[in-house]
Amino acid sequence: MRADIDRERYIEEHTSPEDTVLRDLHRRTYLSTCNPRMLSGPSQGKFLEMLCNMLMPRNILEIGTFTGYSAICMARGAMPHVHVDTVEVNDELEGTIRQAFAHANLEGHIDLHIGDARELLPSLGRTYDFIYVDGDKRHYPDYLRLALPKLRPGGYMLADNVLWGGKVYAPEAPDDAHTRAVMDFNRMVANNPDVDNVLIPSRDGLMLIRKLR
Repeated sequence: MRADIDRERYIEEHTSPEDTVLRDLHRRTYLSTCNPRMLSGPSQGKFLEMLCNMLMPRNILEIGTFTGYSAICMARGAMPHVHVDTVEVNDELEGTIRQAFAHANLEGHIDLHIGDARELLPSLGRTYDFIYVDGDKRHYPDYLRLALPKLRPGGYMLADNVLWGGKVYAPEAPDDAHTRAVMDFNRMVANNPDVDNVLIPSRDGLMLIRKLR
């Protein structure tokens, strides 16, 4: 555990720092939410920003807004012509999220949808260039089935927490719904002939997927 803390500190010390908007949101998340470690944080946020800056997606879908940190990073990276649809199931976070988007001056670029992504995704009429998946791990296979058809050919999807604390590759994987679902998601991606993918061992694991056809 100490080695993990030292590793994260070293990574953050050698990554471009948060600005005032993200730093305030970071602090507010840790003061006001039950699971603040769900926050993307400085290193992953910067990675998302730079990835979107390279790809320059015009339409982004995010499944799992939490307090809005990652949505802000992605929108900033793909400015100025980007539109982000972000879906959050916890309606108690809506005020915090909208305040964060206003503080970042991104209200005109991000639409927040409150509800279950499995119910909302079919009603979203856009085709997306980039999709970021960081919602309820138990529903990852459903998110893949629903979101992949909305991704344009040549577009990219990124899924977080695909190593799930090492449980997915443990000699005897825990028999819980979260672990089973993440394992199913990883298997579905690896066996899909219509995508190209790489599992990146960053933080808790990132699955980068490119839609071929």
